[in-house]
Amino acid sequence: MNKKILFLISLGVLCLPSIGSAQLQNCPSSGPCVTSLVQMIHGIEMAAGLIFGGVAVIMFVVAGVLFLSAQGEPEKLKQARAAVIWGVAGVIVGILAFSIIAVVISILT
Repeated sequence: MNKKILFLISLGVLCLPSIGSAQLQNCPSSGPCVTSLVQMIHGIEMAAGLIFGGVAVIMFVVAGVLFLSAQGEPEKLKQARAAVIWGVAGVIVGILAFSIIAVVISILT
């Protein structure tokens, strides 16, 4: 449990510089510039999409390794199937989350 909390805290700390350095005016021509709420939501959406995609790929790789290492043992096969099911459920929830963001952005613009 402590490792999960530590991971979430570190992820938050790693995201702080990009959030804290968001500029609303006088943007340099060389970097990204946030001038509206919609652009900030889009930037957060893109970052979340990258993280989500990476976690989804890792989840399915872990499930594949579990299947390969099960060697026909029913308990290990049950664990591997559960990993695949939770991976698919996570992908569905992620798609719904991005759909909600798209609806909110379409309402704001």
